[in-house]
Amino acid sequence: MNLHQIVRGAITTVNPDVPGVLKVNSGFTTAPGGKRLQSYTDVDVIVQMQSLSSTDLKQVDAINVQGILQSAYLNGNFNGINRPEQQGGDMLIVDGKTWLVVKVAELYPDWCHLIVNLQRSP
Repeated sequence: MNLHQIVRGAITTVNPDVPGVLKVNSGFTTAPGGKRLQSYTDVDVIVQMQSLSSTDLKQVDAINVQGILQSAYLNGNFNGINRPEQQGGDMLIVDGKTWLVVKVAELYPDWCHLIVNLQRSP
């Protein structure tokens, strides 16, 4: 049962969902000169961006991440960082801003809560 979907209607009346693109890291390719280039698979998502809760702040403090941080709630099951599967480096693009997934705060079969860090624009 997707409890997040049940309460999402009430949440979006206060803080609307926004469209975004999750760039899921799919490994790398090697350029002719031998340089490794990251490759991504783009997934269109609907995102609920929120400020970090006090619990989120404690989790982020434990991994020593600094910068502008937000919580992102997404329908779907995205890992962000999964060392045993050698996955990580996923990026979330919302309103033209690039956010790096630095922690998966909650992971369920139907939705996930990611902690994201704002990145510099290239």
